[in-house]
Parts: sequence; C-alpha cells; structure tokens
Amino acid sequence: MISSLASGGIGVPSTAAELKSSERNELVPDLARKVHELMLKARVLEERLIAMYKQGDGYFWIGGPGEEALNVPLGLLVNKGQGLDHDYLHLHYRSNATVLAMGADPVDWLRQMKSTATDPYSRGRNFAGHTTIRKWNVVPINSPIEVQFSVAIGTAEAQRKAKSKGITIVQGGDAGTAEGDFATCLVWSSRKGSELPLLIVVANNQYGISTPFEGQHGEAHIADRAKAFGIQTALVDGNDPEMCTAALTEAFHYVRTQRKPCLLEATVSRLYGHSSATGAKLVRSEVDCMDHFEQKLEERKILTRAQMNEMRARFTAELLEASLRVREEPPPLPHTIWDYVLADKNNVGNGKGDPWQP
Repeated sequence: MISSLASGGIGVPSTAAELKSSERNELVPDLARKVHELMLKARVLEERLIAMYKQGDGYFWIGGPGEEALNVPLGLLVNKGQGLDHDYLHLHYRSNATVLAMGADPVDWLRQMKSTATDPYSRGRNFAGHTTIRKWNVVPINSPIEVQFSVAIGTAEAQRKAKSKGITIVQGGDAGTAEGDFATCLVWSSRKGSELPLLIVVANNQYGISTPFEGQHGEAHIADRAKAFGIQTALVDGNDPEMCTAALTEAFHYVRTQRKPCLLEATVSRLYGHSSATGAKLVRSEVDCMDHFEQKLEERKILTRAQMNEMRARFTAELLEASLRVREEPPPLPHTIWDYVLADKNNVGNGKGDPWQP
C-alpha cells in the first residue's frame, strides 16, 4: 500500500477499519459497490464528453479516464464544506471523478463542454473540466500547468494560522512537477515550525503531452523529491481503488492530525491520450482500472457482470439524453461578456452574493 509513510510513525486511523474487510485492503461490499458506481459514472461521463467534442458540441476535451481509481476515493474522503474548517481542493483538469464523488451533477460538465449560459462553473466561459464550487471549497481549476501547487500554499497557510480543522489538497500530473510551482510548494509547505496541512497528490500517468516520463526525470519516483524537505511520502498503485482508499485514508489522517505536508504519488493510466489534441482515441495498451476492479467484484460475488452492464447502459442512456437537452440550452449573450470577470459589487450574479452559483 504505502512505501514510506511508516517512516514517520504514522498509523492507519481507526476509521480505516470501516473501509477494509481484511488486511488485503478489500473494501466492505457496500463501499465497494459505491466506489464502483462512481468510477463507472465518471468513466461514462468522460466518454460522453469525448463524443460531444467529436460531434461538434464542444471545442476541446481533456479529462481523466483511467484515473477514477484514485480520484473517486479522494472525493469520498474530503471534508466537504465552505470555509477554513473544511478541506480546500486545488485540482486539475483530470479531476472530474473527484468532484463527481463529492456529489456534483454530471450534467454540469456537459454544459461546460457545450459552453452554455447554464454552466454553473463558468457560465460558458471556460472549457471542459474546469470546475469551481465555492460552497465546497473547490478552487477554480486553471489551464496553466501546475500553478495550483503554488496557489494551494495560500489556503494551507490560512488554515495553519487559524488553527482550523481543515486541510488543503492539491493535485497535479507528473510532467507538471518540472514546473517551479511544484518546487515552491515543497519549500513553503515544509518550513520548520511553519509546516502546512497540505496533502500533495501527484497522478503519474508516465507522460507529459507526448513526452514519456523516462528520460525526463532524474529521480526514480517523484515522491523521492519531497524527502529532501522532510516531507512524508507514499507510493500507491493508482489503478487499484482499494489500495488508493487505504493509502489516501492514511495520508489524510496524517495531514489532519500532524498538520504537516504529505506527498502521495499514484501511478495511473491515460486511456484516451493527452486530450482531443491527440485524437482522444482509446489506448488499449494502458491498464484499465475499471476492468480490473470489475473483475474483482465479480470474483467476490459483490456484483454480477449483468448488473455492471446494466448500470453502464443506464448511465450511458441518461447522459445521452442529458446531452440532447443541453444542446437546446442557451449560450452566453454578447452583452454579458464582462459579467463574472471580477468578483466586485457589479458582478454578484444572481444577487445571492456568489457569481458562480445558480
């Protein structure tokens, strides 16, 4: 499960007992079914977004099919809410499954793909996978690579100073760790006496657009770079949702209780290439976390193949029907071009004080 968290004397929290049915980190049946349902819903959502792009109902697609085994448990473990006593999330454009697991409506991603005025995340002003939900501390996702690593320092510092119960979670990819923002995050989160309650999650899919991991990194594991700063580190198979649940549970517990940073590196797959810029075609040589987890569930008699097939067909039909409805929803009107650009008194949206919430 974890390669080096034990070096700090970190124990698995008591709540982890509720997540496991054995020392093999098997999820109890009810939770296994829930994780599977959310993983499948996230996968079908990505497939629908790709179809919308190819049908001309969007300009660009980028997402996280192949990262559901990591992102769903992450979303389920978040202390969701608004303010410093809840967790802040600085995610990237492959984190759809995390926000979906937190309870977001999958139809809202279709609206953002179609750039409709009903898109609650940007009112049709941003492209796919750029969520922001103020009531859940989901900070706006940025397009520039890995800037979230330096932005996350701010909310973690605010939580440290306020002695709050919440922590900050920041997630990015392996290629972006070459950016200076990642180094900034390691430095500022680990200063002696001013450590930050920051969980750093690196989803390593072994590629940066078209550049393979090998030959670009001098270290064996990205997590190794945090050791020089005294940061606790962990490695996990990001294609196994049960291993991810156990590793994330332990990492969350460490950051919550010790109020210090932790870096978790997960090896994941990139099933449809980098983005629509590379064709968004299925890469059959990649490990599919859905296939492996469904095989386990079938072997343990938690779900049958017929049940899983029926669920996939139902989600596919629901999102197809939703995409047809979204086609008829209006685009932003020209005179609204300056709305929601700045959060000032002239941009209060619907009058409820939050320009980004319907």
